[in-house]
This record gives sequence, structure tokens and C-alpha cells, in this order.
Amino acid sequence: MFKKRIMAVFGMLLVASGAFSQVKHPVKNKKMEQTSADTKLIIYQLLPRLFGNTKTLNKPNGSIDENGAGKFNDITDKALQEIKNMGFTHVWFTGVIEHATMTDYSAFGIKADDPDIVKGRAGSPYAIKDYYDTDPDLAVDVKNRMGEYEALIKRTHANGLKVIMDCIPNHVARTYASDVKPAGVHDFGQDDDKTKAFDPKNDFYYTPGQAFVVPQGYNPGGNEFTSPLKDGKFDENPAKATGNDVFSATPSINDWFETMKLNYGVDYQNGHSLHFDPIPPLWNKMFDILHFWSMKGVDAFRCDMVEMVPIEFWGWVIPKLKAEHPGLIFIGEAYNSGLYSKYIFTGKFDYLYDKVGLYDAIKRLTRNEGNATTWDINRVWNHDCQGIDQHMLRFMENHDEQRIASNDFAGNPWLAVPGMIVSATLSTGPVMVYSGQEVGEPAKGTEGFSGEDGRTTIFDYWGVPEHQKWVNNGQFDGGQLSADQKSLRNFYSGLLNTVHNSEALKTGKFYELMIANEHQNGFNQRLYIFVRYTDNQRILVITNFNRNDSNIQVKLPDDLLKQFNLSGKKEFTDLLSGKKYNTDDIAAGVNITLPPTSGMLLEF
Repeated sequence: MFKKRIMAVFGMLLVASGAFSQVKHPVKNKKMEQTSADTKLIIYQLLPRLFGNTKTLNKPNGSIDENGAGKFNDITDKALQEIKNMGFTHVWFTGVIEHATMTDYSAFGIKADDPDIVKGRAGSPYAIKDYYDTDPDLAVDVKNRMGEYEALIKRTHANGLKVIMDCIPNHVARTYASDVKPAGVHDFGQDDDKTKAFDPKNDFYYTPGQAFVVPQGYNPGGNEFTSPLKDGKFDENPAKATGNDVFSATPSINDWFETMKLNYGVDYQNGHSLHFDPIPPLWNKMFDILHFWSMKGVDAFRCDMVEMVPIEFWGWVIPKLKAEHPGLIFIGEAYNSGLYSKYIFTGKFDYLYDKVGLYDAIKRLTRNEGNATTWDINRVWNHDCQGIDQHMLRFMENHDEQRIASNDFAGNPWLAVPGMIVSATLSTGPVMVYSGQEVGEPAKGTEGFSGEDGRTTIFDYWGVPEHQKWVNNGQFDGGQLSADQKSLRNFYSGLLNTVHNSEALKTGKFYELMIANEHQNGFNQRLYIFVRYTDNQRILVITNFNRNDSNIQVKLPDDLLKQFNLSGKKEFTDLLSGKKYNTDDIAAGVNITLPPTSGMLLEF
């Protein structure tokens, strides 16, 4: 448990968009306090392969014909309007770029992949096969697959939403070869000297004199899947290093054996020595790829595993791209809180994942674990993300994490209500929801390469049953949802629209009320209380992670009452339910009873 008792001595920390000051003697970082309208990103993540798929067979290791696949064209104006109506501002289309797959598209001039180095019948969307092409699975007309994606970008913009797509900079599929690259572009590895284990001019790392060995025990596609290429072998000599930094010709079945690590000029096997002068060729190749997609109207990139790529590359490529596209946004998947500031200020990322801080803390609370405490939320903004809180992307689900409704997480999607309220309102930084989360998708079943692990597969062809009830055979009207699912979706819609339309929640300052209330009757470590405010709006956020009712007289400290110029009677209105609460003396606080696992946004 983390609790910064020094705050009791110096007074409540006043946080403004991540900056903080002591209340009695404010020394405010004006730059960090600056906010502007409409800066709060509210992101909906979806895999097109899963989103529009209406087939319900869900056969383990099923083919695309058996289990189906969603298409770009399935993401219609109606679907996008429904996403927009929920309060979202951005859509992250995950798995758009062409990746290795066990499905044979050789009839369309696309070379078949060797299944021995493909994970799942559909393949991992993070094992890119051609960075200049889109996944043929997602096209109605395979030959016009790029055109269908370009139409989706335009359709998304026409419906008032912005487009996020993947950037996977650390590794590519072992079968990488672009057959549609622009004129003059050299493929990864095309000019490499394969006799050298490392050379900064090479795009890959090699193990000279050793051929790649497929891990033993891998049965691609299951027993029913047959292919002339399925023989436990793959011709790669010399072997290239594997994506998760395995510099060996014999990666294990638990490694990212389907991928090859890209070389940004770091000699990992010789003290991680850096070779950035002259700039390695890979840097310019990756710039060209990001430039290619930016020119198609992509508004933001979610960059995969950014800590596995040298920070110097990010600090070079992001400003270079923003010089061409000033509004372009970069979101980094990061897990080392000690390096967050470096990736933001040196690497120039706009936002980073807050997984090891807020997500993990809220997961413990949501699961009602014995060591769960809301003081861990204090640790996030007051320690891990001090001064950079506005740069952190918050979420409770994504494609890598377990579904809230799964037995591996909470087993009940309603238990996430207080966590979602905190995730969405803690700061001006982005919040993200994963498709299906809003209707309580539990990710049941063994899909094929993916097992019964509480996650919706990204490797297999699959339908997402609870989400399909909302899709309702392409009507996107929730026609098959239960009353409880409709209520859950209404909660998400109400919360996200409130955040989107609230000046205080979107751009306001933050003041935590835990120290001010820790001696109040009813206070406990499963309550989290704070205020978000601007000159025009004040909102008291109070959440209850307990599995029982909680009653507390919530007090605002004297300095905050003075700053807000408040005294006497005051009315509070919950922006989520419309319910009103009153106090005859604001200095004495307001009495609130919260139901189990709930929260309120009290405007006053």
C-alpha cells in the first residue's frame, strides 16, 4: 500500500493537468496547467475482423469460411454513428495492415505464408507481412482492399470521428515481403549483409551459419488443418533474431517465433551499444511507412511495444512526421513507469499506456482483492505519473487484457462501474473502451491458438457473441441485447458523453479529497474522492469499490471552499442519474450514500 503521509504536513496537493503545488503556497507550473477545448480523446478500439462478423459457428481453429470475418465495409455509417453517439471521438482500427495468415490468397497474387510460423488460422495482426498493404481478410473485393480501407477512413471522418491505426515498429512477420510497395522503396533486409550478426546498416539481426528452427510441439491450425507447407520447417538461413529479443536460431514455442526483430542500430549482444550516426537505414524506411499512412488521412498511431525500440528513434521520427502533419497523434504502448517522462519529453509521444499503474490498481479493486486500496490511485498521479498525468491513456480493457466479464477478471461487467468512472475522469488524458466491453462480452471458449484465457482472440477467426447481439445482423441497433446489457451500454454512453460534454472533466484541474476525508465517519480504502473543476464548472467525483453500501459526509477543505467562494446551502446534481443531494452548510460537507460498486459525478 502506498500513502504519501507527507501530504498531511504540507497540505493537499493541487494538481492542474498533472502539475501540482502546495495549497498554502501555490507555485504553479503554468505550462502544465494550460488546457484547450476538445483535447480529451475518447477512444473506441475495434478489430474489423471481429467487429462486423455475424457468423456464430465459432468452431475452434475454424477457417474464414466456417467462422467468418468482419470487413471494412461492415463498419457502416450507422455503426459509426452509434459509436459517435456513445461519446467517442476516435476509433482505433486494430489489425488493418496485411499480416501473415494461414488463409491462402495466392489466387490474388499474394504469396502464401508458411503456417509453421503463423500463430492462429487468421494470424497475429502484430506479425506484419506487408507494411504498405491491408489485410485481405477485411475486404469484400480483395483486389480493392486498399480502396475499401480508404473509404472507411473517409466514412469515419464524415461521421465526426478520427482514425487511429497500428504502428508495429519492433518486429515483422518472418515472411515479410511487400508486393505493393511504392516505387523506389527497398524492402526490409533487401540490402542486408547477412554474414554479419549485427551491422547498423542491416534491417535485421542474424545468426550466421545457423538456419532457423521451428519450435517443437507447434501444431499450426490444429489437427484438421492441412497444407503442403505444414511440415514443421521454415527455410530461413541464416536465422534472424526473434521479435522478443531472442538472438538465437532456436526460439521456443513461448517466444514470438513468428516474428523477426528489426534493427534500429542497437547492438544488443555487445553491451547494447548504440550506432545512430549515421542514421540507420531502417529509420528512414519506418518514416516512409508512417508517412504513407498519414497521407491517407490517418489521424493517430498506436505504437506497439515502444520500449523495445530506441527512444532516440522516436525523438527523431515523431517531430519529423508532425512537421508534415501538425495534428498527428502518437500513442505508445509502454509498461516501465520509470521511463514514462523520457518517452514523453525525449521520445515526443503524446500519450502512453497507463497499464502498470492505474489499470492494475483498478483491477485489484474491481476484483475485490485483499490488498486492493484506493491509495494506489493516489500513487499513480502523485508518483508514477507526477507531472505527466495528462499524457496517460486509461482503460479497463484492450485486446491484450482479460475481459471484465470473464471469470479471469471480475465475472460481472457491472463491477467495473467505479473503475470506469475513475479511468474516464481522473485527468484530461485519453480514455479507451474495447469493442464488446460496453455489453459485457466475457470471451468464453477456446478459439484455437488462443485458449480459455478471458481474452477475445486476435489470432483466430471468431465471432464475439455478446457484441453480435448489438450488431444485430448489421443493423447496429442492439436489437438482440438483454435489458441488462442495454442498461450497461447506457451507463457507458452516459459516462462518456458526460465526459465529452463537461468542461471540468475534459479540460479541468484536479484536486484529490482523500486526505481531507480520511477521518470522516464511513471513510475506507475502497472509496476514491476528488474534484475536477474550471472557472465555470465544478464536479465532485466519488466512487465506491466496496461490495456494500457506503455512507460518508464528504467534506471540501477550507482552502477549496475559499477558492470556490462557497458557503451556506448548496445543491449537488449527479450528472449520471440526475439525482440531487443537498446540504444546509457546505462547510460541514454533504452526506452521500453510494450503492455497492458505484459512483457519482456531482456537479455543484
